[in-house]
Parts: sequence; C-alpha cells; structure tokens
Amino acid sequence: MASATSTLPSATPADPPAVAGRSGLGLLVLLAATFMTSLDVFIVNVAIPALQTDLHAGSAAIQWVVAGFGLAVATGLITAGRLGDIHGRRRMFSVGLALFTATSAACGLAPTAGTLVTARVLQGLSAALMGPQVLAILQTAWSGKAQARAFGMYGMTMGVGAVFGQLIGGLLIKADVLGLGWRACFLINVPIGLAALAAVPRALGESRAPRRPRLDFTGVALSTAATVALVLPLIQGRELGWPAWTWACLAGSVVLFAVFTAHQRRLGAAGGDPVLDTTLFRQRGFATGAFAQLVFWTGQGSFFLILALYLQAGRGLDALGSGVVFLAIGAGYLLTSTGAHRIAERLGKVTVPAGALFMAAGLGALWAAVHASGTTGTLWGLVPGLFLDGVGMGLVIAPLTHTALGTVPAHLVGAASGVVATIQQVSGALGIALIGIVFYGAVGAGAPARYPHAFGLGLLFLLGLELLLAALTTWLAVARGAAKR
Repeated sequence: MASATSTLPSATPADPPAVAGRSGLGLLVLLAATFMTSLDVFIVNVAIPALQTDLHAGSAAIQWVVAGFGLAVATGLITAGRLGDIHGRRRMFSVGLALFTATSAACGLAPTAGTLVTARVLQGLSAALMGPQVLAILQTAWSGKAQARAFGMYGMTMGVGAVFGQLIGGLLIKADVLGLGWRACFLINVPIGLAALAAVPRALGESRAPRRPRLDFTGVALSTAATVALVLPLIQGRELGWPAWTWACLAGSVVLFAVFTAHQRRLGAAGGDPVLDTTLFRQRGFATGAFAQLVFWTGQGSFFLILALYLQAGRGLDALGSGVVFLAIGAGYLLTSTGAHRIAERLGKVTVPAGALFMAAGLGALWAAVHASGTTGTLWGLVPGLFLDGVGMGLVIAPLTHTALGTVPAHLVGAASGVVATIQQVSGALGIALIGIVFYGAVGAGAPARYPHAFGLGLLFLLGLELLLAALTTWLAVARGAAKR
C-alpha cells in the first residue's frame, strides 16, 4: 500500500503515531475548523427571524441564506479532496480556513440581504475546501489507537456543533453582545478561525498523494454540474411546490452522473488522473460505508429540523427554549462520543449497529411521548427518548466515518474524503426533502394541533432509517468477519 508523502520528521519506531499530526495541537486545529463548519449549518436557523427584520429580506433571500451555503458545500467537496492530493492537504486546509474566516466576517458585517447571500455562498465554498482535508489528515497523520481517538474527537465535535448550534445561537442573540444581535452568530467564527490559522504552521505537517496528479477539469465540471442538478431541487423543491424544472434537474443529474462516471473510468483506464477513482467503489468497506453514511445523514439533519419545528411552532417555545430541550440529546451524545474510541475497542464491529438501535429505541420512545402529550402535556416526557437518541448518535458518527475511510489506500484518501463529505451534504438535503413530504403533508395549514401528528409520522420514517442502518452495518460486520476467516 502506498503512503502519503510528508514534510514532517520521520518518527522513530518508539514514537506514538500521533507524532505525524503534532498530536494535540494539530488535532485541536482540525477540530476548530470542523466545529465552525458544523455550527454554521445549524446556527443560522436561529438567526433568520432577526436578520430578516434587520435587512428587510424577502422569503427568497432568506431561503438562499440557508440553501446557498449547503449547495456550495456539496458542489465543492469532491474537487476540494482532489486539490488536497495535488497541492498538499495542509496548504488547501489553510486556504480554506482563511477564506472561511474572512467570509464569516463578511456575513456578520453584511449591509444587505444580497450581500449576505453572496457571502454565504462563498463561505460554503470555503467550508468545502476545508472538509476533505480534515478527513484526509486524520486518516494519514494518525494511525492505530491514536487515529481512533482522533476520529472519535472529530465525530464528537461534529455532533456538538449540530446538537448545540441552536442553543449557542439563541444565547448569542439573547446576550446581544456589543449590540451585534444576529451578526454574532457569524462573527463568532472570526476569533476561532484566526487562532486556528495562526497555529497551522507548527501544528500540522504537509501531506499529499505520493505521485502528484493533474487536475481533471472536465471531471470537475461534470461533477459540479451533476451535484448542482441533484442538490438544488432537493433544497428548493418543496418550498416551490415541486415545479417541472425540479424534476427535470433530478433527471438531468442522473444523466450527468452517468457521463461523469464513464469519463472517470475512461480517464483512469488510459493512465490519467480522474477526480474520482471509481475503483474506490470496488472496495466493499468503502462502498458499504459510503451507503451507510447516506442512510445515517439522511435522517440526521431532517430530525433536527422537525424537532425544532415541533418545539417552536407546535409547542410555542422560542429559539432559546427549544435549544434548551436539545440539551437532552447533547447529554446522551457527549456521554458516548467522548469515549467512542474506547467503546469501539470493546464492542468492535457491532458499535455502529448498536448505536443505530439506540437511536431507533430513542425515536420510538419519543414517538410514544409525543403521542401521549400532544400540544399541552409536559415536555419532560421527551427527555428519555432524546437522551437515548443522543447516546446512539455518539456511537455512530465517528466509527461510521472511520469504517468508510479505514481501508482506503493513501493515494486515494483525499478523493475518498471528498466523496464521504459530499455524501453527508447530499444526504442531508435528501433527508429534508423526504421528511418535508411526510411532515408538511401532515401539518397542512399549519395549525399547532397538527404538529404532534406530523412530528410522530416523521419519527416513524426516521426510525425506519435507523433500523436500515443497523441492518446494513451488521451485514458489513458479518461480511468482514467472514472475509478474514
């Protein structure tokens, strides 16, 4: 197996594997970037009412404040992973981090809605440039138990940004530090980003693919067009009532992905450098792990959405009150995610299936509590189900990412990381589109009395996804065990 080149001093056999990443400081820098990206996906939802009033923004502009970021992230990830292979992962990470910090400042200082939308799109592209480099560095700079711990911390950080994003946003807006209001939700990234950027030179070593490949511009254009054609209608379709162009885009994305795949295969067979080496999907571990990522993240983003809608529109809580309820998920998540690598050492290949079953049990308990309480009962009944769901999340996120990347050769780590990160983004949009059909179809005119029923239906849909994830990862564990025998 080829190994990535590095400018770091070579470690002696007695050195711990984490030396390649400069241990704690390097990991802290990567986690800071991960936290900011994850936080920005969710914190903006809390800021929307205030920024809409302050900037006199219409509904279309508000949609693009959210959708523009997600679309930009999804379209840039595969190319960004390849750029890391070519130009160096630390270099591309640094460029992405610097741009993300600058565009966060631009978002926080935006004088108009149009400026904010533009800044959010650029912020998404910056996040796309960082994301695959984080995964690739984690995979190449650490190994063994140190790598398992690093992925565990990565998973914990992703979840903390997601679970606590709404609470952090609510606290920032309520505190109104320096009269910044909603702007603090973006400006909080600036000091974190500057501190992380200053630490990069001494915290991270450089690594890239052993043989410097060329960038396939045709592949970049095809992958970008295919991803936009898929993600854009998923993001905007329900809001617009699924007009004809959304279905045309979805059909077109299938054609574009087919052309992209054929082009990548031809280029690889001719000895060229495809953006995505399709031989990755011949590896059972990566292919199954990637599909498992699709199933998991399809449910995750959509669950946070319908939970927030139920709490705020159905139960009358404000953003901060809703964020406090999210603490129940956060408590369970922190309980398992902080020691996920140790739990995985004990449970082995059944860690992810066990986590998926915990989540399924939590969603089932939550459904029962919602069914019993309706719109007037106590919210305390939700706590056990939310806590169990958080416990399961903590067992799934990091080990599932490691499952997908753990068997990838070093020269394909950047490309594989881009694929995994793209799947996470695309599946989030897919989940919101699918849950929208179930949830909003049941809400109807939007009367608060309809929200418990709609939320319950959404929970049953998500429970089915978790059972599918448990079955899929159990099959993978059995298959790997049989292959070793």
